[in-house]
Amino acid sequence: MGNEEHIYLLERLSAVLIRCFFFSLAVLFLWFIFFLIGGDAGYRLHSQLFGLSRHDYDVLNYFGIAFTKICAFLFFLFPYISIRLVLRKRKV
Repeated sequence: MGNEEHIYLLERLSAVLIRCFFFSLAVLFLWFIFFLIGGDAGYRLHSQLFGLSRHDYDVLNYFGIAFTKICAFLFFLFPYISIRLVLRKRKV
């Protein structure tokens, strides 16, 4: 693989990573909206299935949202920034 092919590969990889990051933010936004709007209906459904208290249901949702957000930053945004910094350094 030549230098041009490495640069092309890194550019394509960074494009995929930033799209994945924005997709994960969209999923987080939808999750938050559904949790706000349909929180009671979701709680009723899950409390019947799993015997959760309202507090447990809220904690699971908050931790799920936080975990998804951390994963989005850790696995998509930080590698994207790193690749873009490497590409910028090679162009200079």
